[in-house]
Amino acid sequence: MTTNYHHGDLKNALIRAGIEILSKEGMQALSLRNVAKKAGVSHAAPYAHFADKQALIAAIAAEGYKKLYQQLVTAQNSTNDPLARLLAVAHAYIQFAIDEADHFKITFSGVVEVEQNYPEYVEQSKQCFGLVVAVVADCQAEGTLLQGDTQLIAVSIWASIHGFVLLLQGNQLPSTLLEQYSIQELFGFHLKQFLSTESHIPSNNVIQP
Repeated sequence: MTTNYHHGDLKNALIRAGIEILSKEGMQALSLRNVAKKAGVSHAAPYAHFADKQALIAAIAAEGYKKLYQQLVTAQNSTNDPLARLLAVAHAYIQFAIDEADHFKITFSGVVEVEQNYPEYVEQSKQCFGLVVAVVADCQAEGTLLQGDTQLIAVSIWASIHGFVLLLQGNQLPSTLLEQYSIQELFGFHLKQFLSTESHIPSNNVIQP
């Protein structure tokens, strides 16, 4: 028995089904046929939205970037202080990875081939990075972050946040630290390496050595 969806709802249902298959069964189990079965639609239905398996994977990743961007924007708009804004964006990134663990892992899995064939995926990923660059630029303008190539510093901070997330997801952070400090405090301390010598992490993120 098949399920009836409106046009946009079908695409979202197929993406959700793809995420579930990838998270529980892995890449080898993902196919348009299996996604259709999971979503309760005919085997032909996915082809109205996706030419092949790679197009589906790109759509799943693009949707992940889109959801992440929405949360980063909310964090960005939560304060007018540049450094506090950077911390808020970092925390939102970490929280998204915790709340949407499966979608996060798929989005950043690197399995999208020939990225230029999927403009929505490219646009959404660039949008996320562009937001980080803008937040870093504001901090540099205020003198709270190290000066230098803004994109290089932005990608360094992004890499630091992402590495922090991977340690967290892999249960690799020392339990003794997690018992003493919140995730926000731990990352606040980590961020100090990028600050100018005159700058300080806002008081609610300070970790005493």
